[in-house]
Amino acid sequence: MSDFSSIPLLDYALLSASGTRPQFLAQLRHALVNVGFLYLANHPVAQGDIDALVGYIPRLFALPPESKEGIRMANSEHFLGYSRFGAELTKGAVDQREQFDFATRHTSRWRAGDPDHYRLWGPPQWPDEKLIPGFREVMERYLDQVEALGYAFCGLIAEAFGLGPEGLSPFFDAPELMQHRAKIVQYPVVEGKSDQGVGPHYDAGFLTFLLQASAHRGLQVQNLAGEWIDAPPMPGTFVVNIGKALEFVTGGLARATSHRVLSPKGATPRYSVPFFQNIGLNTRLTDHILHFPPEILALRDTRGAVAATDSVNFSEFDREPSGKVNLIGRVKSHPDVAQIHYPELFKQIFPDGFSGKGSAY
Repeated sequence: MSDFSSIPLLDYALLSASGTRPQFLAQLRHALVNVGFLYLANHPVAQGDIDALVGYIPRLFALPPESKEGIRMANSEHFLGYSRFGAELTKGAVDQREQFDFATRHTSRWRAGDPDHYRLWGPPQWPDEKLIPGFREVMERYLDQVEALGYAFCGLIAEAFGLGPEGLSPFFDAPELMQHRAKIVQYPVVEGKSDQGVGPHYDAGFLTFLLQASAHRGLQVQNLAGEWIDAPPMPGTFVVNIGKALEFVTGGLARATSHRVLSPKGATPRYSVPFFQNIGLNTRLTDHILHFPPEILALRDTRGAVAATDSVNFSEFDREPSGKVNLIGRVKSHPDVAQIHYPELFKQIFPDGFSGKGSAY
């Protein structure tokens, strides 16, 4: 049995030379199978754009309340926009965070008669340019770069697992039909007994690229034994983790790992920017069966079993298209939005209505 007590650091620069590329792929294979999380250093996303984005974040949350409410998520059938502090639950407890949901550039493909989940993707809501000039341009440039990194990283995962660099390509549509989501999150310093920034959970998609945008600790990852391992900020890196969809399509070879965020201590908020890579809206994960070399499968078999966790799996991947799985998750997380834009699905999930906050987990 192989367990971990820290998160491995991978150097993207190793890929630039043929002699060190196998070293990177071996380290990646270990992180995928045994940890489910890694730090990625020397990545291709421009540090200047990262620095500019980080500089905007306190200004974004300092916008006047009426400006933030003007782009609240309830306006958007795409579940994009502002969510006020404490709007979500995990495992019945309040997630103590305030956030803006954005996404990569996309024109909604939905037309009358199409499945509801086509409506999930569409243009973000942006704050007033006059109040925070230049923010949208920086954020879109950042999202474009992380999107490209995500596709490249999927090629590396496929190569590390003996599938060839295009091994995961069937799970993606043409570029104009794809959209990926991101949040900008503020975890304020809170008083009281609860330190839950976000409770224990898994991510749903293929990959998450997390920019820890302040120096605060708080992210924790659960190892095979069920112990919580700190993943402190490391300047110049992304934290990359595996989602449930990638775990599913690899038959558990790539490991989705339970994680949580604790509220910050001290005087200032914690900031983070997670980027969630999606797969095609109509993709059913059972439609594409991947075949791995025996020596790769043996790595999973020697890893050992994962201890019981409080985190909840996404359980619909075996029977619903990816877009429907994600729409269900959005409806559970934001029932107030769903009640406006998806009334029939809302009634199916909340036949007795709802009171209070949404809870995806």
